[in-house]
Amino acid sequence: MPDFVDQVILHVRAGDGGNGCASVHREKFKPLGGPDGGNGGRGGDVILEVDPNTATLLDYHRRPHRKAENGKQGQGSNRDGANGGDVVLPVPNGTVVKDADTGEVLVDLVGAGTRYVIAKGGHGGLGNAALASAKRKAPGFALLGEPGDGLDVMLELKSVADVALVGFPSAGKSSLIAALSAARPKIADYPFTTLIPNLGVVTAGETVFTVADVPGLIPGASQGKGLGHEFLRHVERCDMLVHVIDCATMEPGRDPVTDYEVIEAELQAYGKLEGRPRMVVLNKADVPDAAELAELVRSEFEERGLQVFTISAATRAGLRELTYAMGEWVAAARAAKPVEEPTRLVIRPRQLGEAGFSVRKVNDNQFQVTGEKPERWIRQTDFTNDEAVGYLADRLERLGVEEELVKAGATAGAEVIIGSMEGGYVFDWQPTLSAESVHQGPRGTDSRLG
Repeated sequence: MPDFVDQVILHVRAGDGGNGCASVHREKFKPLGGPDGGNGGRGGDVILEVDPNTATLLDYHRRPHRKAENGKQGQGSNRDGANGGDVVLPVPNGTVVKDADTGEVLVDLVGAGTRYVIAKGGHGGLGNAALASAKRKAPGFALLGEPGDGLDVMLELKSVADVALVGFPSAGKSSLIAALSAARPKIADYPFTTLIPNLGVVTAGETVFTVADVPGLIPGASQGKGLGHEFLRHVERCDMLVHVIDCATMEPGRDPVTDYEVIEAELQAYGKLEGRPRMVVLNKADVPDAAELAELVRSEFEERGLQVFTISAATRAGLRELTYAMGEWVAAARAAKPVEEPTRLVIRPRQLGEAGFSVRKVNDNQFQVTGEKPERWIRQTDFTNDEAVGYLADRLERLGVEEELVKAGATAGAEVIIGSMEGGYVFDWQPTLSAESVHQGPRGTDSRLG
């Protein structure tokens, strides 16, 4: 089992709403006490929240299925059911939430305490006390609770750091971040020692900033070779890129300028990093040959407009100048950023007169009805109760569904599908009486359906 995970598929399911209660008040000497069924409770939400103390998505790699509590059913004596408890899932700062099927970005979670409801709980069903009216004084039915949202999302972690250290494996990035901060990454003299991004906090005068040690890049990293493609996303949020170049390497075909060009080509191929300032750090100057090579190539980098520092992470030579130079860059980048304003929720109500549904003729004897209200009402209806089915027919008639079916050419006995063609509710349509003509008969029955 890995100890660092920065990309997972999370299966979330909000709680279902509780069913409403169909009850009649019973008390001595009050035979007609009236309906007193309470409403069902709301299902719990699944909420993502940025937690500063969470640094990995490992917990969701181990347990990818998360579900909130269902709402409780309503009871007699006008007692509403309890709401289901929400499930709050802590995620690291810099987590991007995407739809697992389409790849669409749903939200970018940045900032401690930022919350996002990823799956909303279902509404509780109304009890018969709430459904009573002047024409239906004692409903013998209640509405069912609605199911909660269920979806699969991809959580992708992008480190939130000011400076990213990039370079070939064994260039000394881990040693540098260990020398600059209190971070203690694994350090060894073989390639790909760093298997996860490391973060270190650096202080330069009054400026405090974070530095990310990104695992080593090699040619072809942007296409998935080595570890670079897996971790390149961690440099997207950084304000500055620092090329750490090994001036003491003895590998054939490698030199500081070539290493810089190879890594830069991979960054360009990956994209999303245009306009980020670059800095070059020539490392391992404690080796005599490396120090001489650094002096030879310094002018070539400076001609390209790059700021160059010759350092030794092992002896800490040149680190003070490098630290304050990075601090100046970070301070300037922060000052140039616009002031962040609180996110404003924009409410866009439907236009008056909008039907809220549509009727489509599938073939000569089949019609499909789609829309938020009809599909929601279907989910709320208890089809084992004739009176509940009659109530649904009344609601559809008042909404204008029957009128639109007639306009579309539907006749008695036509097959009507409410919802999707695969999972919708199918019935043989029979034009009902007007909703003004409420049935007469025992509770739970409807003479129109006899």
